[in-house]
Amino acid sequence: MTVEEGRVQRIGATEAVFRRLKSLIQSEEYAVGDRLPAELALAQQFGVSRPVVREALHACATLGLTETRTGRGTFVVSKKESSQLTFAGVDAEDLIEARQLIEIPTAGFAAERRSPNQLQRLVEMLGKLAAATDDHEWVRYDGELHTAIAAASGNKMLATLVADTRRALDIQSEFLNLTQDRRADSDREHEAIVRAIEVGSPEGARSAMAEHLERVADTLARIGE
Repeated sequence: MTVEEGRVQRIGATEAVFRRLKSLIQSEEYAVGDRLPAELALAQQFGVSRPVVREALHACATLGLTETRTGRGTFVVSKKESSQLTFAGVDAEDLIEARQLIEIPTAGFAAERRSPNQLQRLVEMLGKLAAATDDHEWVRYDGELHTAIAAASGNKMLATLVADTRRALDIQSEFLNLTQDRRADSDREHEAIVRAIEVGSPEGARSAMAEHLERVADTLARIGE
């Protein structure tokens, strides 16, 4: 995905618009306190739809660069990304630590205890993730896959803990997919987890889940660089 002559080219439009907006905000063109052009004007400038611009602006707000004020527009509030990303009020680092403690052993238990029906659902979820045509749809299936893995662990407490993290994690997942193009990598990592569960390998499932969470953590760490 590239940006040529101010217009976004083909795939990865939201990520391209996000990167262009971030570059503009951090350039001399805008100062803290300045109001950005309206969504429609930005959409025309970049040659994309308003929903694409809206998602990109939301990503800028997540980084602490902008703030949208109802009835007034979107304003630059910082030239530097926040060093501490939060999703639904939860620090990204806290999310990763919690997931490592909960989801890695959960994947191992799923490999030991999953039923044929639970395994079938996990495989079906891989297919839905691969076929998803919309990022929001993909995020929903991502959450359903992780909660299904937890259910397959046979531990109701772990299943509840995984489900309780999804409000923040769905926002994080959407942010990473829209701005960092994580979807294809996540699909491969998810498949590795499910295949390890399928063959009944607790060690393989734990390793695959650990790898998935490490990749997510690495991506988050690179955003502010």
